[in-house]
Amino acid sequence: IESTGLFLTKETAQKHIDAGAKKVILSAPSKDGTPMFVFGVNDKTYKGEAIVSNASCTTNCLAPLAKVINDKWGIKRGLMTTVHAATATQKTVDGPSNKDWRGGRGILENIIPSSTGAAKAVGVVIPELNKKLTGMSFRVPTSDVSVV
Repeated sequence: IESTGLFLTKETAQKHIDAGAKKVILSAPSKDGTPMFVFGVNDKTYKGEAIVSNASCTTNCLAPLAKVINDKWGIKRGLMTTVHAATATQKTVDGPSNKDWRGGRGILENIIPSSTGAAKAVGVVIPELNKKLTGMSFRVPTSDVSVV
């Protein structure tokens, strides 16, 4: 399981294989075309690839719901919002951010609007929904638990 967030391409994840791992599962969406799977959504299409992505925690929450709704009624367009616990990349006190000014706010005392790649990732695991979903995230001052 590759959970550092540092090896998000097939090329970089290959270093784990070269070091002796038989398979590598990325715990985040890849930055390239590495196959992405969400159990119960598209896992039946897995063909034994050595390096795969299991998307993100938010995608694993959203994709099964989107699949059920799309299979039963269809989805023309969708907007999702996630309330997301703090992550390791966020600042504990206010300071500069390389991403945007909101990202520089300290997570311990702020609710921080942010982007999320989960809606885009759902379009990867459910191609029929590609470019039909969009979304946003609110980062909240809690160490665990998120909701979509």
